[in-house]
Amino acid sequence: MDNLKCHIVAPVSLLLLGIVGIILLAVHTEDVKDAPQYMYGIVLDAGSSHTAMYIYKWPADKENGTGIVSQHSECHVKGGGISSYADVHGGAGKSLEGCLQQAMTDIPKSKHSKTPIYLGATAGMRLLNLSNTKASNEILQDVSDKLKTKYPFIFLGAAILSGADEGAYGWVTVNYLLENFIKYDFAGQWISPSKKTVGALDFGGASTQITFETADKVEDEGNKKTLRLYGRDYTLYTQSFLCYGRDQVLRQILANLAKNQNYATSISHPCYPADYNVSMELGKIFDSPCTQKKRPSPYDAKGLIQVQGTGNYQQCVGNVSAIFDLKKCSFSSCSFNDVFQPKVSGNFMAFSAFFYTYSFLQRSTGISVSSPELMEGAAQAVCNMSFEEMEKKVPDQKTRLQDYCSVSVFIQILTLKGYRFDQDSFPRISFQKKAGDTSIGWALGYMLSKSNLIPSESIPLRKALSSGAWTGLLFLFILILAALPVYVILRAHFKRKGGAPVV
Repeated sequence: MDNLKCHIVAPVSLLLLGIVGIILLAVHTEDVKDAPQYMYGIVLDAGSSHTAMYIYKWPADKENGTGIVSQHSECHVKGGGISSYADVHGGAGKSLEGCLQQAMTDIPKSKHSKTPIYLGATAGMRLLNLSNTKASNEILQDVSDKLKTKYPFIFLGAAILSGADEGAYGWVTVNYLLENFIKYDFAGQWISPSKKTVGALDFGGASTQITFETADKVEDEGNKKTLRLYGRDYTLYTQSFLCYGRDQVLRQILANLAKNQNYATSISHPCYPADYNVSMELGKIFDSPCTQKKRPSPYDAKGLIQVQGTGNYQQCVGNVSAIFDLKKCSFSSCSFNDVFQPKVSGNFMAFSAFFYTYSFLQRSTGISVSSPELMEGAAQAVCNMSFEEMEKKVPDQKTRLQDYCSVSVFIQILTLKGYRFDQDSFPRISFQKKAGDTSIGWALGYMLSKSNLIPSESIPLRKALSSGAWTGLLFLFILILAALPVYVILRAHFKRKGGAPVV
């Protein structure tokens, strides 16, 4: 009996060793023999408060829209956004040098001359272009010269994105990363998953964007964008609100408070904690196209104003609401400021400052904002906290603590009264910073569009594994089928002999 068992164990052991060997062979074939050569792309996201550099990569043999671009690395430029260098000649281009040196290291040297690089500027530069076109043009020329002449990458332009494009590229990024356009199936083929797309909510320093697919008629053509991706047409509603990004909202609130208190040298601020006060220059409030209409006359940008917090949630709601016009509407339905918006539909992903505020509320109050009531409750809880209480709960945010009540109340009013999310639709908002290892924002969608990595027509089915891996798996399947009858015969033989069954 023991001898027979040995005869059985030996083939089974060989079978197991064969399986392991085939798997290792498939992995070796995939990782070594057929290891993909990557292509790379760089996007500089020149926002209003800072610039971020994102490096993306994709297999060189799958360049034609196969939905496998991923983030390779990122770098955040020190200092303010490029618009802050309006009075510093050459400052914008110089500020990018640290991250560009990182790109030289992160991307293999052999790929430098084949790597495209783009710079897209958003609302900060849109504002500067409104107030000082010459300065904005000089900054774009400065960064263009730096990228074109000092680095080996393929410079493909530095431009100011429109609000509609910023919103649409953010929407493309979100749905691309969620594989709502195309994905691998279990058999290793590209398929169209026929999934509903997800709306995008972006909240930057100088503007905020809402973009989602809609079946409703878009009454204002300025809000309509049609994209053809992978052979399918998408009709989007998109709107960007300039001056409604985080930094400009804070300025608007301060400007209203200063005006309502007759531009006194000391004013009260209901959204600041009661134990917080600060002295600031008037220029920090009024040197912006978003607040210049409320600028006092005469006006001294270097003049000081003392701001004392009072920590009053209800009064904060009243003052933040004042920067919205929720009544005027020239269309069948509006969000605010007489801007058309159809009813929100489907799931949404909220990122940028939406995510950071959501994260702060969760850390400071313990509330995960997932309903209108919880949103209001979390905002009220933060507004009722002292600066000292917030600092104990979230010590790493000390320089921004005084602003979280204002920003939380703003998001509450924006989403519930502006965009009109309700009991059913608000829980469908997911607050995210990344999808997998990729940061969410407009940058990936921008590069995909500019590099033609998302085709307008559908692509043919493609296998996800190499031919070597498929051959190995097929051989393994045949081997297992061949071994099964032997196993059954030997098991029956044992039973007839009265031995222990083979297991």
